Amino acid sequence: QVQLVESGGGLVQAGGSLRLSCVALGSILSINKMGWYRQAPGKQREFIAVITSSGYTNYADSVKGRFTISRDNARNTVYLQMNSLKPEDTAVYYCNVLMYNMREYWGQGTQVTVSS
Repeated sequence: QVQLVESGGGLVQAGGSLRLSCVALGSILSINKMGWYRQAPGKQREFIAVITSSGYTNYADSVKGRFTISRDNARNTVYLQMNSLKPEDTAVYYCNVLMYNMREYWGQGTQVTVSS
């Protein structure tokens, strides 16, 4: 079983920064993709960013140039550096991991609130 533990959420003023972390614990075999999604109140969960095991990254248009995803393969950890935060970035942020055996896991979510 794999457990994803997220940290780093909180309250920040518009224009500020936060760094989210997510570590995968448990029976880790081989992680393919690691990514982040978010869900604002009353909205569907949306894709934010993904990074493959080789370091290829992809971002949602809404966060390009402001957010940076990175990972530490040795620590099974993925990070999301969020700069120039806006009130519309307020959401619960979820970590997502896809294994090479196609099993997928989600974190419990961490709240990010950006005040104007």
